[in-house]
Parts: sequence; C-alpha cells; structure tokens
Amino acid sequence: MPPTTPITLCLDAYDLPGFLPLAAGFGTGRFGYVVTPNVDHLIRYHDESVFRSLYAAADYVLLDSRVLAYLLRLTRGMRAPVCTGSDLTAELIKSVVAAADRIVLVGASAAQARRLAAEYQLHDLRHYNPPMGFIRDPAAIEACLEFVEDASPFRYCLLAVGCPQQEILAKNLKDRGAARGLALCIGAAINFLTGVERRAPRWMQRLGFEWLYRLGSEPGRLAYRYLIRGPRVLLVLRRMRIVSRRGPHP
Repeated sequence: MPPTTPITLCLDAYDLPGFLPLAAGFGTGRFGYVVTPNVDHLIRYHDESVFRSLYAAADYVLLDSRVLAYLLRLTRGMRAPVCTGSDLTAELIKSVVAAADRIVLVGASAAQARRLAAEYQLHDLRHYNPPMGFIRDPAAIEACLEFVEDASPFRYCLLAVGCPQQEILAKNLKDRGAARGLALCIGAAINFLTGVERRAPRWMQRLGFEWLYRLGSEPGRLAYRYLIRGPRVLLVLRRMRIVSRRGPHP
C-alpha cells in the first residue's frame, strides 16, 4: 500500500562549484556528513523508514544523479543542481586537500590507499577496510567506528563501503559525538580516482548516460539495479514530495 501522506526528500541546491567552498570551510570543530542520492538510493529512501532516518541526520543531501535531475525537470519543472559524490571527492582531493591534512578512508583496498596517497601527496592518510559483511557484525562495526574516532579530528572522512553501510557508519559517528570533521558517503569514487574503474566519457556524463556506460562495463552486477529495479523510480517519484533547499539541516 502506498503511504497516505507523501514522503518528503529535501535536496540541497548545490552544484559542485557551489558546494565546494562549504566543504572546504567545514573545518574540524564538529562532525557532519554528506549523502549523495541516486536513483537506487531514492527507491530505498521511499521504501525504508530506517534509511530515511540516515538521511534526516545528514548535514547535506546532494543530488548525485543527472537522470533524476532530468526526471524532476520533466515531471515537475524543478531544476535540481547535481553534485556527484565522485566529482566532489576528486575535486576536494585535487584542489582543496593540503599534503598535511588528515584524511580517513574507510573501504577500498590497501593498494588503492597507497596509490591515492602517492598520487595526490596525502601524507596523513589513515586507511581502514572493514571485512565483507561487517555491517551485520556489531563487533566489526564497533572496530570501524573506533578507527575513525581514533583518527579524529580529520579534514575529511571518505566512507567508501557502499549504500547503506556508509550512511549507517556516518549516522553512528554523529550519534556518538566523538569524531570531528566532515564525512562523505562516496560509494565507488575511490575506484575511479585510483583507476580500478573507468568513468564514462564526459559527454555521456553530461547527457545522463553514465549509468549506461557502467551497465556495459559490469552487466552482471548492475543489470538488475538499472533495468529491473531502476524503472520503479517513476512510480516512486509520483508518491514523493521533493523539496529544494540551501543549507544544512537545522
């Protein structure tokens, strides 16, 4: 049964140039986190109240999907700026992070962490890769949270363990109140930065066809998400209220 009242999602109205100064100036006086919804996340947001609580605690909700931006424009006349997690992560590391800044990376392999540190001259990169399925093991979650907290304060904490694991970690870190710095839920961004995966050409990204490029690269893993689950977004959008705003949650 569809909900009796529309579920509301608030999107922060920032593109990459607009959000970069906010991320650069966040500092280490408090903890906050960024989530980056795409089509799959929006469906999860509609279906799962627990997932909605993870977004409700986020300081910024940045639209990651040009497909969603096009759908919002076509169906509602809403112009929603896009700030993808991959673009944001790359720009922060390339143009904002200084060599001495502490960066915490959760997820990715040790080889990827070494390559990231070497290529971008990150002299204080702290890396932790939790075991597969860690989110179902309270002790493994605790170990991960303690690692991040022990590395605090940090300039940025890059949570690259997939959805909803990374959002769960971010919410727990905020609730516990020990960490300081900005965390970003970034999915596969480190894979792109370290060459493990190739991003679609820029023209495909601009036209909203990055999903098609990724489907061609990994059909076995992504076919269900993009071709079976993904089209549900059309129904989900009809049942949801999307609000554009500027600024963090109160």
